[in-house]
Amino acid sequence: MGKRYKTTYTIPFYETDASHCAKISHLLSVVLQVSGIQSAQLGLSDQYLLDHYGLVWVVTDYAITIDRLPVFSETIIIETEAKSYTKLFSNRETQILAQDGQKLMTISATFVLIDFETRRPAPIPKELMTIYDADFVKSINRSPKYPLLTETQEMTCPVRYFDLDMNGHVNNSKYLEWLYDAMPLDFLKEHYPKQINLKYLKEVYHGATIVSQVQLTDTTSHHQITSDGNIKAQARIEWQPFPITKKTC
Repeated sequence: MGKRYKTTYTIPFYETDASHCAKISHLLSVVLQVSGIQSAQLGLSDQYLLDHYGLVWVVTDYAITIDRLPVFSETIIIETEAKSYTKLFSNRETQILAQDGQKLMTISATFVLIDFETRRPAPIPKELMTIYDADFVKSINRSPKYPLLTETQEMTCPVRYFDLDMNGHVNNSKYLEWLYDAMPLDFLKEHYPKQINLKYLKEVYHGATIVSQVQLTDTTSHHQITSDGNIKAQARIEWQPFPITKKTC
């Protein structure tokens, strides 16, 4: 088990959607920010890794379980830890809790270290993970296999400047917004995710045009994001209906 870091966060108006629930894409960004704060406090900031190792952390997979989404103005508790790592992959688990301790979400993220110059994966230095008290393991559970989609609904979108992050490619939370954009609006008004598995395959850069494709069967959707005929990301989402009262998501 790794060192834990805990903080609170209040959901602002601009990070909620039409259902008054927190946007999951924004929550992912907040969680990454919180993990970055922990790393900086341990002396392992992103700038330190770049300056001393020439490496940057990149998310390869998300597994997200949702019991309830936070709502506008709600103050949540965020607890995060770098739990384990292999030679190439690291797993960080984050719990989002209500003020009374009720578990709202669990976000399991798999990271890989990328050489900033070559953009190729690099071995994880043991001395880094020792500082987190992370356990070395032989393997880490990653995303399930995703089917190649053929009969889909789709949405096409250009990659814009503000879609990019500090690494110069599309921010990982943007992919989740693209998944939503391809979904039927009437369905989204009545459902929110119960389980999300999202896998990033290749980086997307400014100037590209992406196609977000979805195949929806009952309350399960399969997704793929392509650009220039190449699959950039794949996902599977299990959906659940909003509570009848809609007082909470």
